[in-house]
Amino acid sequence: MGKIAVVYWSGTGNTEKMASLVAEGAKAAGTEITIYPSSEFSAGLMDSYDAVAFGCPSMGAEQLEETEFEPLFSSCRSKLRGKKIALFGSYGWGDGEWMKDWEKMCADDGAILAGESVICNEAPDEEASKACVALGKALA
Repeated sequence: MGKIAVVYWSGTGNTEKMASLVAEGAKAAGTEITIYPSSEFSAGLMDSYDAVAFGCPSMGAEQLEETEFEPLFSSCRSKLRGKKIALFGSYGWGDGEWMKDWEKMCADDGAILAGESVICNEAPDEEASKACVALGKALA
């Protein structure tokens, strides 16, 4: 049985809901799960996990949340090479460009994306909820 961390930042609760669904999928696949709000995670914990799911909504001009999540994620980038990860997040406007940029950054850092990243407009609907659960299973 592997160990997975689900790390997220959520301003409205939408990305937090997605984090719970990703964790649900990974747990159903028999994996040990720890969910962390981004304020409780650090790069020093990366080596403690076989895989990590990161969740952050699109902010501003389609970018990661700048005051808490982005600094945390930047500190974790040196630990991404060869690490299986998953990405997810919600948005209120735009077309998901932030996720494409985030995926490219992770691929450039040598991360192994477990599956297709999940994005949804506002709260996760039934389709996005199923995709989050499937992403968690793929990460496991």
